[in-house]
Amino acid sequence: MSRRTGEETKSLLLRVGMQMLLERGVSAGVQHIRLQDVLRRAGLTTGAAYRLWGDQTDYQRDLAVAMVRMRVAGPTDFVRAAVEDLVREGAPGDEVIRAAALSHVRSTTFETHDEAEAREAQSFLIALALRTTADTWPQLKEAGRERHRESMAAFADFVGSLMEAYGMRMKTGLSVRDFAEAMGAMGEGFAVRAIEGIDHPTFDFTPEDEAPTGRWTLFALGMRALVNEFMVAADAAPGDA
Repeated sequence: MSRRTGEETKSLLLRVGMQMLLERGVSAGVQHIRLQDVLRRAGLTTGAAYRLWGDQTDYQRDLAVAMVRMRVAGPTDFVRAAVEDLVREGAPGDEVIRAAALSHVRSTTFETHDEAEAREAQSFLIALALRTTADTWPQLKEAGRERHRESMAAFADFVGSLMEAYGMRMKTGLSVRDFAEAMGAMGEGFAVRAIEGIDHPTFDFTPEDEAPTGRWTLFALGMRALVNEFMVAADAAPGDA
């Protein structure tokens, strides 16, 4: 068997560290991932690590960056899956909004029974927690910004496809990217609340209520409000409601 290169060893130790983070959850943080424990699990000696990193802090910095860059799935894979049948069947827009929002809420609160979705939710929440400490290292800040750019581009594309399917356009002066940024900020805010253990509000509205009928999560109501403020029918003249 050929001997591992330095880059292969580095990749192995970062993968092991990320697996440990996923197992321990959001509250662990990279400061709780000790290089000695990583080496032990990987079956390597101390020398193998200290030829790559000057100390444990250097390893934890690279681990944080690798975790923020890690993706189990594409940014919109699961939300697309949650609404694709509804869109194909021409379901009302409110149903699409509710299903999309519920997909996000269920994954960030681990109410999903899909193993891949739960793993993606865990990695998303860990990466989100790490991004809130981005000032720790410049490399981590840049990795966070890169992840954000990738996510916003993917969500802008997703929203654009829904707008086309439902005959909508952005209101004058606004862009699909603006909508994605607002939706992303709201989604990440609710994810932080989930990390804190705060329950996500849900409402059951009747036809007598001054709200859309049916069961709605607070995130879905927020998304619906964004749609109403950012979009208009594609054939509407500028200035029309």
